[in-house]
Amino acid sequence: MALDPHKLRLHVFEKTGIKVDVDDPIFALVALNEAVLEEAVERHLARLDSVRPAAAPASANATPGAAYVPPPGARPIPTSHEPFSRRELRLLAAAAGVAILTAALVLIGQAIFRQPAGIPPAKLERALQTLDAPTRAKFEAALAK
Repeated sequence: MALDPHKLRLHVFEKTGIKVDVDDPIFALVALNEAVLEEAVERHLARLDSVRPAAAPASANATPGAAYVPPPGARPIPTSHEPFSRRELRLLAAAAGVAILTAALVLIGQAIFRQPAGIPPAKLERALQTLDAPTRAKFEAALAK
């Protein structure tokens, strides 16, 4: 079922205030997204159908509540109560390590290549020589503190 471009256009305008033409290339992305989503849903439904038990024929020998036996070759869908798998934890740890090393390199680089703060003494001495005597005395007294 295809989405109505006019409804999408109105929805975008209501949410963002941006007017989008129905001939805008963004609708090609919407159609592509819809096709990819439909294919993914079909794959998942097919996988669920392969795992779901077949309807048992009604017979006198059928036991209600009997244990489900998956068909041969069916792979179980992995379920986990852990928030992250071991692989995801390793990837997170690697990403954290890279982030820490990068931050350390940036700080080390700043420490090495940073210009020292303040005025070089030679420039300061030349600037003081251009001042009159009372101002220079006050300035030197302030520097001595």
